[in-house]
Amino acid sequence: MIDRDHSLSISRQAQLVGISRGSVYYKSRAVDTVDLDLMRHIDELHLEHPFMGARMLRDQLNRKGFVVDRKHVSTLMKRMGVEALYKKPNTSKKHPGHKIYPYLLRNLAIDEANQVWALDTTYIPMAKGFAYLTAVVDWASRKVLASKVAITLESCHAVDVLQEAFAHHGRPEIVNTDQGSQFTADEFVQAVKNNGCKLSMDGRGAWRDNVIVERLWKSVKYERVYLYAYDSVTEARKSIMQYMDWYNKSRPHSSLARKTPEEAYVEILPMIEMAI
Repeated sequence: MIDRDHSLSISRQAQLVGISRGSVYYKSRAVDTVDLDLMRHIDELHLEHPFMGARMLRDQLNRKGFVVDRKHVSTLMKRMGVEALYKKPNTSKKHPGHKIYPYLLRNLAIDEANQVWALDTTYIPMAKGFAYLTAVVDWASRKVLASKVAITLESCHAVDVLQEAFAHHGRPEIVNTDQGSQFTADEFVQAVKNNGCKLSMDGRGAWRDNVIVERLWKSVKYERVYLYAYDSVTEARKSIMQYMDWYNKSRPHSSLARKTPEEAYVEILPMIEMAI
């Protein structure tokens, strides 16, 4: 990804792919087993109570017997890419050069496949570490169009799954994401725009703006991830990809009239696309 012999400086290459210059030289260190246990519990609590911030999570962890303060909980949340989900004033300082795009889905009737795609990334606990899962989901049918398990939150992984979805499923009108740095990075924004799509971003901390993916994460974790203690990223990737295939083809949804996402996707695909 980073070419040290390229004419562009290391700093400029890092900026273009949406990572900090420091991360280019970063060497990963083993995560303390106590922190891994804390992160697993934070993930479970966040999934059930997404409104909980560092203070409330600290209180819940203390009640479970963990001796941890709010500052450490906040540090772990940042490492996991977890944020309390509730409406609040957007007073945080934006990343220099990273534009935040308006939310385009409010009051929009979404009833066709490939009308709106949603992207998000979630934390995946393992026996001795963790990874991140990024997925592209068709909003109307809930079909997972592409997904990837990686060890970082860099924008290149979001671009990879988006390009995979483009290659196999065409182009949507709108791509919706949250305001995570991997989605506001130039590399990702250009991947969306270069394919003729509009970019929509959730309000900061507004979980309902991307509720389709939030529901997918709950299914993935309770029906697959939490049932296993993955020993490696390779094992986690294989297991989760198997689940995604089953989810698309064999898991009916009440909101889809008991159809599977695959069945719903084909049924509501615009006729012009079906004819191509």
